[in-house]
Amino acid sequence: MPTPIRVLVAGLGNMGMSHALAYHNNPGFEIVGLVNRSKVELPDGMEKYAIRPSFEDALKELKPELCSINTYSDSHADFAVMAMEAGADVFVEKPLATTVADAERVVACARANGRKLVVGYILRHHPSWVKLISLARELGGPFVFRMNLNQQSVGKTWGTHKALMQTTPPIVDCGVHYVDVMCQITDAKPVSVRGMGLRLSNEIAPDMYNYGHLQVMFDDGSIGWYEAGWGPMISETAFFVKDVMSPNGCVSIVMDPNAKSDDIDTHTKTSTIRLHRARTNADGSGFAEPDQMLQMAGEPGHHELCDLEQAYVLKAIREDIDLTRHMNDAVQSLRICLAADESVRTGQMVNL
Repeated sequence: MPTPIRVLVAGLGNMGMSHALAYHNNPGFEIVGLVNRSKVELPDGMEKYAIRPSFEDALKELKPELCSINTYSDSHADFAVMAMEAGADVFVEKPLATTVADAERVVACARANGRKLVVGYILRHHPSWVKLISLARELGGPFVFRMNLNQQSVGKTWGTHKALMQTTPPIVDCGVHYVDVMCQITDAKPVSVRGMGLRLSNEIAPDMYNYGHLQVMFDDGSIGWYEAGWGPMISETAFFVKDVMSPNGCVSIVMDPNAKSDDIDTHTKTSTIRLHRARTNADGSGFAEPDQMLQMAGEPGHHELCDLEQAYVLKAIREDIDLTRHMNDAVQSLRICLAADESVRTGQMVNL
């Protein structure tokens, strides 16, 4: 058996704790330390790990081979660069950074130091989303992408959303996932972005908005929109739309009608994929074939997805996988979402 990779986990919020559990349960990793600004309750079996307050100090003292960065977005770039310059590979939660310049700085550091950099695009490791992307590509473009993820949140979840919005609006924080899906399907170059947003709460900063909508155009003619809102006022109606249309048909996720927007498993589970082909019968009176309803039985839940994602990190390191496309895609999806944020704030379309 190869020697386990020594990993330092920074940030123990919802995603960070799930990733820490994935490392804890995978014999390919050995957790050498946890970092969090405050003490938190650890799951059974993980009480043996000490929680340290300073990432920089832990990095210097523990000398990990891998750093898992799951802190708030505004620290991602600095922590990732610090880790790679210290000789560690990096897994960093999305978004990669809060500016395009910082995202490019992180990627340049990975290349300059020969380090692996994996960004937390968890849908890339979900078999049902991989299927959705494959079916859409088979239909052929140009495409219309219709996507959203609105979250009606209250209590602790609303508190988490308000903390995230100190640095990042919803259309950037969640948007990078679904814009990344658009980019994987079309492979075309994004050319322009429009955005609009509205502050629906007095509990967030005056210059922040908790509802946003972006529109993106690609050079193959494809167009897409993404919508995201957080808070106790957000509607539960049509909160989850994942639909891709082309001249040859469409492929869509059919959501469980009993699903709730604040259930994190809802954000990744597809329930059913519906494939519709546009070809009609000889006299044009109907369709040549019925829609296919693909049941996605046995889908991984949130924790299982984190296990799959970290297993990929292990594979990328041990098999020396070329992550050039992965890193470029992470910068591109962030560039689109940040352009949408700029458009919200200026009221002008942004050319890329």
